[in-house]
Order: sequence, then structure tokens, then C-alpha cells
Amino acid sequence: MRYINEISLGARLKSSASMVLDFILPARCPNCSTKITAHGFLCPNCWGDLQPLAAPFCGRCALPFEFAAEDGDECGACLLSPPDFDWARAAVSYEDLGRTLVLRLKHGAASSVVPAMAQMMASALTGKGADVIMPVPLHRSRLMARRFNQSQLIAHALTGRLSVPVDSFSLIKKKPTESQGGLNRRARFQNVAASFAVKEGRAGHVAGKDILLVDDVLTTGATVSACARVLKKAGAKSVGVITFARVGRPVSG
Repeated sequence: MRYINEISLGARLKSSASMVLDFILPARCPNCSTKITAHGFLCPNCWGDLQPLAAPFCGRCALPFEFAAEDGDECGACLLSPPDFDWARAAVSYEDLGRTLVLRLKHGAASSVVPAMAQMMASALTGKGADVIMPVPLHRSRLMARRFNQSQLIAHALTGRLSVPVDSFSLIKKKPTESQGGLNRRARFQNVAASFAVKEGRAGHVAGKDILLVDDVLTTGATVSACARVLKKAGAKSVGVITFARVGRPVSG
């Protein structure tokens, strides 16, 4: 009974602290700063500017289809050259506000958008499970220059919503690569080939696990496929992918 009372008191104190914080710092839309009812969401107008990713889409890489398809059908690229990850999901299309939010986070360190992103990404994972969340890593030189990893920020925001732990140490990027922007499909896969690894001594944290890779945007899937390849080589049971945005048109070449 004492334990229950302590939990109840703790909950009341937390609620009171939250009410005080909301009074001092009222919740605002992380995109336009309009007042909203709760932290971690977008206002209705900004929400309306997003394009949630909805079926039909490729059951493997989440590429939107322009025609009716059966659940689980795969796109031509995945059938021709299956990626190393088992499945992918995304919250929104990489258009309009979806693109703006990704770029603001990636280049402007606008971390205020992360809770809203994570909330939408968690909703896109209905029916999917994982043992551990792993953010797509940056090479240490890129991390030092940028000072943050947007995928890691999102991963830590997701962990509380999914009740799945984050592992930011087992997967590393062992060599720098040029930006994927502007590269065709073939060049993107070549650019990241052999650039990721499971850190020495961390294979035990990977083997037998259903792993959820987290990134901000999915284009060709080259980066997450390269990550999945080394995770499976280290014994991962499965590798799924969740991103905030999905580019809706195939990258040629």
C-alpha cells in the first residue's frame, strides 16, 4: 500500500509540475509557433500540410505505388535487387512540409520538431515489433562538424513511445562518404558500400535481435541496406527500418 501511495504522490507531483511548465511555457507548434494543446505535436494547419504515407506502397522499401496493389507486393527495384533490410515504413512523403522539417532538423539542428516526428513514426509502426532501436550512425568527422546526429535524436524520442531500448554504440560508420545528394541509384549504393560495421566486441548486442533502424529520410535505401547487411552478418534475426519521410519517386541510374 505504501508503494502504491508513493506512486500516486509521484504522479500527482509530476502532473502539477507539468501544469506549471505549460503555464510558463505553453505548448507551441514546432514549425510555426502557434499555440497548441500539448507539447510534441504540430498545429492542425501544419498537420494538413503533411502527406502521410498510406497504402498502397512496396512491402519491402515503402515506395508509394501509383496503382492498386496487394499488401506485401514489392516494387520492381526490390524484386530485381532485394535490399538487405526486411521491411521499411515511413510516416510522411518527402514533399512540402515533410521535406522542410527534415531539412530543418538535418541542417539547422531544429530539435523541437523531433517529438512530433517520433509521434508520427511510432504510429506508422503499427503491427511491427523490435528488440532494440539503432540510429543510423554518422562518421566521427561528420559528427564533430555537425555536433549532433539527427537519427540518434529521433531514436531516443522513439524509445519512450515504443518501450524499446536504444543502442547507439553497436553500429558504427567506419569511413566517411560523400553526400548522397545528387548521386544516381548505382552511385548511392557504391558510395556507402563497406562504410558501416558492428563495433568490435558488440556482436553479442546484435545476434538474435530484431533490430529497428532509424533514419530521417529514405530515398533509395542504400544507406539502411548497407547497415542491415553488417547487422545480419553479425547475427541479427531481422532488420526493419523506420524513417520520418520517404521519397516518393524512384532514383534512376
